[in-house]
Amino acid sequence: MMDQQNRTIAGQSLPRPAAGDNGTARPGALGNAIAPGATTAAGGLSAADGPSAAAAPGEGSAMDPAQFQQTSQRILATINTVMDGKARAAELALTVLLARGHLLVEDVPGVGKTLLAKTLARTIDCSVSRIQFTPDLLPSDITGVSIYNQSTRKFEFRPGAVFANIVIGDEINRASAKTQSALLESMEEHRVTTDGTSHRLPEPFMVVATQNPIEMEGTYPLPEAQRDRFMARISMGYPDRASEIDMLQTHQSVSPLEAVSAVATVQDVASMMGAVDVVYVSAPVKEYIVALGRATRESQQLRLGASPRALLQLLRAAKAHAALQQRTFVIPDDVVTMADAVLAHRVILERRSASAGQTASGVIAAILDVLPVGSEADWAGRRPSGTGRLGPGSTGAGR
Repeated sequence: MMDQQNRTIAGQSLPRPAAGDNGTARPGALGNAIAPGATTAAGGLSAADGPSAAAAPGEGSAMDPAQFQQTSQRILATINTVMDGKARAAELALTVLLARGHLLVEDVPGVGKTLLAKTLARTIDCSVSRIQFTPDLLPSDITGVSIYNQSTRKFEFRPGAVFANIVIGDEINRASAKTQSALLESMEEHRVTTDGTSHRLPEPFMVVATQNPIEMEGTYPLPEAQRDRFMARISMGYPDRASEIDMLQTHQSVSPLEAVSAVATVQDVASMMGAVDVVYVSAPVKEYIVALGRATRESQQLRLGASPRALLQLLRAAKAHAALQQRTFVIPDDVVTMADAVLAHRVILERRSASAGQTASGVIAAILDVLPVGSEADWAGRRPSGTGRLGPGSTGAGR
């Protein structure tokens, strides 16, 4: 009976979770699973469409500049109604989403890590799944499993919790290394391979994982290969005094998250990603990014510098940041703004540097202070004609 109730019917859309579920799906719950190549009704695909129906990265058309500005402002304004004093974290989260990356939120308990992920997911009318990582969580709970159907005498694939547009992973470092590795293929290739068959994940696809760096008992630290899959790592930090007072006033009876509704669709996000894709990056800015990466590898304070993948992720994040700043081209300020979030969790300090109290963020900041930037004519003047700021009242380069 349970198997019959949980069976996904081809061509039939799945309902969105009820408001009482906070818009998330229980990890590993086959009843909430999405058929291969399918999303919820908001995702626009049905099981009959098959895996090939999911939009590949880069296929969406670019959003109009004015609409991009309006949509991004709506998303950020909605997040800020829930997250008191966390405008910077909200902007970084949206930047990573538009850059087609994944986000690692690392901080002490109770500062709003999961709340940020849930709020971002609720602002977009898309499929959402939440995974509570525990030591007994199995890889098949994440990726899915093939179950034998006695009526058809065939194995049927039941998608796991990773088959959603936005996957929220709570306390990712509490799961075993084997379970953590189940996300590697999903995060890099946006697909899951089980029993020799590959299944496309819905697009856009983003993993927002949280972890607590203070309590290490019973945890499995993320290896460097896994951390490198995350485009950016951010820390929430404690809110300022005024924000905490506002929080006590607005959160005392009911969470503002309950009043949040979607202000953008999956198609809107795909079009915004298309707009980020066409942001212009001049050769001097690319050279600046490469110089930054090589400087981390040559630094005496670092045992491991930035990888080529890290530089590519930094370029994509800088393009998304430029678009959110209403520019159609990247300047070094975009690179500097995103450098710490993108690189700090990827580099490894030398033991003597760590013993001396230095941090990865401090080393990267020191490198940026001495790295030559060049002139505006070099990194902005060579952009294609007809480009500049997004929207009216634009003056070109600079902020």
